[in-house]
Amino acid sequence: MKSASLLRLTGLMRKEFVQIGRDPSALAVAFILPAVLLMIFGYGVSLDARNVPLALVVEQPDALTASFTGQFAHSPYFRPRYYLTIQAAERAMAAREVNGVVWLRSDFSRRTLFPGAAPIGLIVNGVDANNARIVEGYVQQVWAQWLTARLGARPYLPAIALEPRVRFNPAVISKDYLIPGLIAMIMTLTGALLTALVIAREWERGTMEALMVTRVQMREILLAKLIPYFVLGMGGMAVAVGLAVFLFGVPLHGSLLVLTATSTLFMLAALGMGLLISGIARNQFVAGQIAIITTFLPAFILSGFVFDINSMPRAVQLLTHIVAARYFVSILQSVFLAGDIWSVILPNAVALAAMAVIFLGLARANARKRLD
Repeated sequence: MKSASLLRLTGLMRKEFVQIGRDPSALAVAFILPAVLLMIFGYGVSLDARNVPLALVVEQPDALTASFTGQFAHSPYFRPRYYLTIQAAERAMAAREVNGVVWLRSDFSRRTLFPGAAPIGLIVNGVDANNARIVEGYVQQVWAQWLTARLGARPYLPAIALEPRVRFNPAVISKDYLIPGLIAMIMTLTGALLTALVIAREWERGTMEALMVTRVQMREILLAKLIPYFVLGMGGMAVAVGLAVFLFGVPLHGSLLVLTATSTLFMLAALGMGLLISGIARNQFVAGQIAIITTFLPAFILSGFVFDINSMPRAVQLLTHIVAARYFVSILQSVFLAGDIWSVILPNAVALAAMAVIFLGLARANARKRLD
C-alpha cells in the first residue's frame, strides 16, 4: 500500500516538475526575478544620503570661512553650491535645486572664538523627513570635526571626546542592510505567490476533477505541489545569497548551515500560506491577488525589511507578529551582518516552525477530495 502511494506521489511530482519546466514564468520568478530585484536594490535603491546638493552662503569670506566650507567640498556626502545671499539660497531650495542651506553670517569668524557660540545657520528641506535628519546629522558631524581640528584643546572646550563605534555594519552601507532582507521578499514571492496559483490552475484547467476520480489522495496532491516548489524556492534562495555575497559584497558572518535551516522553515511557512490560498481561491487571478495582499505586501511593509518595527505604532507592532517574514528578516540580518547570534536565531526559528505547522495544517484541513 505504501509503495503504491509512493509511486503515485512520484508520478505527480514528475508531472509537476515537467509542468514547471514548460512554464517560463515560474522559472523567471524563481531565478530571474531574484537577480532583477537584487540589481534594483543593490544599485538603484539606497537609504544613504550621498552627494547631497547643499547651498553655502558666506556673508564675510575669509580664511576661517574658507577652511570650514572646504570641509563640505571634500566630503562624499555633499555637493556644495555657493550663493551670495540667503534669499538666493532659499529660492534654490524651494526650487528643489538644493536640499539644505548652511549660512555663515558676517560675524562667523569673530563669534567662533567665544565659547557657547553658534555661528552657523542650517536650513534643511523637511519634505523628506528621513533625508532631512540625515543631512542635519552630516552637517553637524562636519562642524564638529572642523571645530575639533581648528580649535584643538582650548580651555573652554569639554574634556570629553566622543569616539563612535558602529557594530555589525561599520561602513554604514544601506545595501548591506537591505539585501539580506530582500531575500525574504524573494522567497515570499516564490513560495506563496507561485504556490497560490498551482491548485487554482488545476481547477481552472479541469485537471483537478480528473485527479479526484482517481485513487490519488489529497495529501499526495499537496505533497506533489509542495516538494517541487520547495526545491524551486530554495534554488532561488541560493541564487540570491550567491549574488548578495559575490556580486554586492554583503558579508556573511554566520553559518551557511544555519542560513539553510532557517530558510527551510520560512519556505515551508510560505508554501503553507500559498497552498491555503490556492485551496480557497479556485481562480488564478483571485489567488494571485490574495497572495500579494496577504503575504508580499505585509512582508514588505511590516517585516522590518525597510521600516523599523520599533518606530511603528503599538497596534501595528502587535500586527507584525503574524507576519512570517518578520522573523526571517531578523534572522537574515543577524546571520549576514552579526553571525550566529542564537538569542536572535532560536526564538525566531521557533516562531517560523510554529507558523509552518499552522499554515501547512490549515492547508491540509482545507483540502478535501470533493468537487463542491
